[in-house]
Amino acid sequence: MKRHTITPRPGWQQTVEEQGCIYPLTRYPDDSLRPYWDESAYYSFSLPEVEALEETVEELHAMCLAAAAYIVEHDRFADLGITDPRLADAVADSWHRRAEQPTVYNRFDLHYDGTGPAKLLEYNADTPTSLVEAASPQWFWMEERFPGADQWNSLHERLVDAWKSQAALLPPGAPVHFAHSVGDELGEDLMTVAYLKETAEQAGLETAALAVEDIGWDRVSGRFVDQRFGWIRACFKLYPWEWLATDEFGPRVLATLDNGGGTGSTMWIEPTWKMLLSNKALLAILWELYPGHPNLLAAYLDGPRELARTTGWAAKPLLGREGEGVTLHRPTADSEEPPAARTDPCCYQQLAPLPDFDGNRVVLGAWVVGDESAGLGIRESAGPVTDEYARFLPHVIL
Repeated sequence: MKRHTITPRPGWQQTVEEQGCIYPLTRYPDDSLRPYWDESAYYSFSLPEVEALEETVEELHAMCLAAAAYIVEHDRFADLGITDPRLADAVADSWHRRAEQPTVYNRFDLHYDGTGPAKLLEYNADTPTSLVEAASPQWFWMEERFPGADQWNSLHERLVDAWKSQAALLPPGAPVHFAHSVGDELGEDLMTVAYLKETAEQAGLETAALAVEDIGWDRVSGRFVDQRFGWIRACFKLYPWEWLATDEFGPRVLATLDNGGGTGSTMWIEPTWKMLLSNKALLAILWELYPGHPNLLAAYLDGPRELARTTGWAAKPLLGREGEGVTLHRPTADSEEPPAARTDPCCYQQLAPLPDFDGNRVVLGAWVVGDESAGLGIRESAGPVTDEYARFLPHVIL
């Protein structure tokens, strides 16, 4: 793994916007605009390196599924902050029927610098973004700048195949609705949903688009409907389950769930059981089940434990996004009193400072489609936490 500087292509902004990345710039607090899509540098990998990372990703995914099963079997929902019995029952039922429910994609965030084993930072398994730039503009950049080279990127083909292979699970004779929130001002959610909708259409599915805010409730039929009062039988939503299940219409969502058994009204994609994987408590459960695993960082739910004196720790809200609420703590000396555990539910994970390449802190976003590794997206940040000001850089296998 190496970082290289390179001159951006003339007209790069218009190019990537035409390829789906309509948010190539980020507005900073000083009101300046700086590249989010950053092709002034790129990362290169060797083929054996990528093949080893692919194996790691698929092993981690299998471990996460085993941890999800453990949570359900041992009723560990409270560790995830799921205290509503109705929601816990819905998640458990969804897990038991997971073979009957479509699921599309996930993204691991990994700590990796090319010199040691990749370490799991977190799993984004419900509403992961940065998909469009990883699947499309990155690939076309590689073809233009490095013709004949390769890339860890089979996202598009695997997404289309995933819709094809799971089409039989969808309600017959009904379109799949694709919903995003209009609260996203950048357009990233819109384009992520539009891209997934396109892959579903290429798989031969009938689709329809709408905003989450435009989903209505028909009191007469007791169903969720679109703007034309059409029954929403299946819906891909880029809207977190912890919001969907607790919003004003949350009780109706749970009451009309179609978990694959055919008794409900609406089949949501991603399914309810993804709440087991999209929660930072998963990191502590994994460490409990696989202590000392080379691809895991020590993690706990009741406080930093020995990390306070040894490696330091990162305190992560169970449902935080874009680095929000993450605090980093160096180890304290024996003569010092460690900071008290936070009052909000957190996962306390071993501190692993992000790899520094020429002053840039990098995290690998490794994609999983179905149960298979499918691609890589790289983000850089100036600070120690990957936040909304991170930049996306392309990569190539040399």
